[in-house]
Amino acid sequence: MKRLLIFILLILSPIAHAAAASDYVDATGISVDVISQTPNPARPGETVELTLSVQNFGNEDLKNIVMTAQPEYPFSQVDGESLTKTISYLNARQDASDAATVKLKLKVDADVPEGTYELDVVTTDSSGATKTTTLDIEVRGKEYAQVVTISKSSIDFATEEQLDFVVTNTGSSPLKNMQISWEDPTGTILPVYSDNTKYIRYLAANQSVTVSYIVMADVNADPGLYQLDINLEVEDYNSNVSTISTTAGLFVGGGTDFDVAFSDNSDGEMSFSIANIGNNEAYSVKVSIPEQDGYTVSGSSSTIVGNLEKGDYTIASFTVSQQAAGGIPGAPSGAPGGTASASSTNSTASDDLNVLIEYTDAAGQRNTVEKSVPISQSTSLTTATAGSGGAPGQSSSSSTYTYIALVAVVLASGYVVYHRRKYGENPAVVQKLGTKLGSLSHHGKKKEGN
Repeated sequence: MKRLLIFILLILSPIAHAAAASDYVDATGISVDVISQTPNPARPGETVELTLSVQNFGNEDLKNIVMTAQPEYPFSQVDGESLTKTISYLNARQDASDAATVKLKLKVDADVPEGTYELDVVTTDSSGATKTTTLDIEVRGKEYAQVVTISKSSIDFATEEQLDFVVTNTGSSPLKNMQISWEDPTGTILPVYSDNTKYIRYLAANQSVTVSYIVMADVNADPGLYQLDINLEVEDYNSNVSTISTTAGLFVGGGTDFDVAFSDNSDGEMSFSIANIGNNEAYSVKVSIPEQDGYTVSGSSSTIVGNLEKGDYTIASFTVSQQAAGGIPGAPSGAPGGTASASSTNSTASDDLNVLIEYTDAAGQRNTVEKSVPISQSTSLTTATAGSGGAPGQSSSSSTYTYIALVAVVLASGYVVYHRRKYGENPAVVQKLGTKLGSLSHHGKKKEGN
């Protein structure tokens, strides 16, 4: 029995040594685990940093352990970062507190779909024994949104304006339960018909949504650029809420409007009242009469009236003559240069005159407003009577004699009154004056008949 026992021990001893050697070579006794991951989950297009625990749970001490990451899609090497790490010594039978710590940094592909991906890490000890450990790394799309555009860059005072915010999910994961709000710290710009908060239930990746507000600016505020503070609250997969803050500028002020009225026409000079009826001041106001049918401007056709505050007005005057239909001032259509006999009549002409107003607004932009002004004035027009018979100039001569006769009668009447006051009611004198007055009247009528 004793010999048999010795014989069995001799046989089993080489087998035990061989088994121990085999364990040492085939499985180094090293365990590699992920302690932490930043960010977790990993984000497409960003880098991910892995903190690894390397533990020797074997019975042999290990030296010069080399650990190498072997990344495949969607992971790749980061420029300037090594994929190989070296651990100088690992004691046998380590527990978690004695394990070595190694950090690896990898780049994640920008277009990778969300999911869990594998990363192989190979460890090699000084004897050449190797072990491959596969790590699972979660990749999730990036939750991020931004306000891409605002529909307007300027609004007017005391006017309801629609302001549209275009919100875009620029990440690679859907967004849910978004909340957008904005505020003007000065209180100049405020929403009307609603508050300043809107909600978006769901927004897919690379999609946009338009959020609209009706806003109004305080009429008593100064023109200028005002800041809007915009906040976006975004909820991720784990119902964690993150806030994205940004700012935008909105100019308040700008253009205005004018009212132009015809006020006077004296000696051919027309005067116009120019009133600023808008909510903004107008700077360097220039009033002009452009070339147009029916009117002719003598002298300067434009004048600078300076600045006009809202509600203010000024007077601009121009030497303007109104043309008749034939294009000759004071001559009607069909009167070819006075070749026909004519009589003088009074008529009233009413036509619109175009007036241009140029001004600089509160934003520094030059603007032009055109107004059509009704003109009503009494003019002396010559009415042609060609073909009525008689020699040319006959009607004009008759009018001249009539005028002379009337003057004669007036002078005679004055003469009678004078002598009555001087000589009293003397019959002889009265008879003599009557005879002279009758003679003058008869003489005037005789010439008029000729």
